[in-house]
Amino acid sequence: MTTATTRHSDRRISPVFLGILAVTAVTGWATWTGFAAQPGVAVFLFVTAAWIVSLCLHEYAHARTALHSGDISVGAKGYLTLNPMKYTHALLSIVLPVLFVIMGGIGLPGGAVFIERGRIRGRWRHSLISAAGPLTNVLFAVVCTAPFWLDTLDGVPADFRFALAFLALLQVTAAILNFLPVPGLDGYGVIEPWLSYSVRRQVEPFAPFGLLFVFALLWVPAVNGVFFDAVDGLLGALGIHEFDTYCGYELFRFWRGENGICAVAG
Repeated sequence: MTTATTRHSDRRISPVFLGILAVTAVTGWATWTGFAAQPGVAVFLFVTAAWIVSLCLHEYAHARTALHSGDISVGAKGYLTLNPMKYTHALLSIVLPVLFVIMGGIGLPGGAVFIERGRIRGRWRHSLISAAGPLTNVLFAVVCTAPFWLDTLDGVPADFRFALAFLALLQVTAAILNFLPVPGLDGYGVIEPWLSYSVRRQVEPFAPFGLLFVFALLWVPAVNGVFFDAVDGLLGALGIHEFDTYCGYELFRFWRGENGICAVAG
């Protein structure tokens, strides 16, 4: 396996990422302690910041795997600094995923880092680079759900539990959707190296629209219902009740006002 030597500055964690991490920590603390005058605002900032952190780690996983697979250009492009401002498509990388969360409670990272595939040899390496991102979401989901399936939430404030449940839902949906074999998503990137050249050429024009196609499909009530039933079933198996994710989403959308049911539960 080819490794690469990059400058130390190419690997230094960006102050931008550290700032987002600090926002996550501070707003998480405010949600836990009830320090915030408006808990919904604290939950919104906590979940949004934590979601952006996971987006950065998702793209870092792609870049780091590519680096050790032969693409020595990722360091100079700034992809190893975890700085979201260095991504190829800022709109797809940060803005659209956050809008997806606000509009539909769906976690769907977009394409961001440009990998020079010509530098990489071997189909397995190409597949692993594509899989590395959503596997990071799987790991993040394990961390978020662990307090639930380990039954360690006694005494944990309800608002923080709701926020953690909603964040877990975002990671689970991100992992599932990204693994779909749709052009433009990581799932297709996993299988693409194993397809014939003619098939890849025919599919290539549709890649820029894959993300929008999936999002549009999820607006179809029947598809949306089946998808979220599956997600709720998976989360339920991990100890997260649908009520927790519902209240987490309601708190996240603080501009809609306080939900009486969730307030009573808290």
